[in-house]
Amino acid sequence: MWKHETSVKPSNAPSPPLVKATPTETRPVENIVMDLGKSVVIKGELSASEDLTLYGQMDGRVTLPNHTLTIGPHADIKAEISAKAVVIMGAVIGNVTARERVEIRATGSVTGDIRSPRLAVADGGYLRGRVEMTESSQVAVAGARPAGT
Repeated sequence: MWKHETSVKPSNAPSPPLVKATPTETRPVENIVMDLGKSVVIKGELSASEDLTLYGQMDGRVTLPNHTLTIGPHADIKAEISAKAVVIMGAVIGNVTARERVEIRATGSVTGDIRSPRLAVADGGYLRGRVEMTESSQVAVAGARPAGT
């Protein structure tokens, strides 16, 4: 009358593997780079706590005290810049202060003063302004905190 299940699982059969869920936020956030595209126009003050690449237009002030600012090849920046490091591939009009280094690539140009312990200008790079090369401990970047704090 009643049909019993005839298939019986042996007790020594391997159980299906357990899948352990891992959180998606386990990756380190140290390598985050923010890109602002060609169509972006910013007027005012821009500050960030991560590396930043500007491809568009900026008019104002950029502050990245503990990170690298990269100016893209077609960017048009009219700003006072202060950052840990600055890489310039586009046009900058304004003063640039870097705690570690300023690098002007072949397509880059700066019209303004540079204050940094290290400066590299590639063949084809353009600089019109004063350069003050100081020890890295003497270059104060707005908002920078001393190491270890």
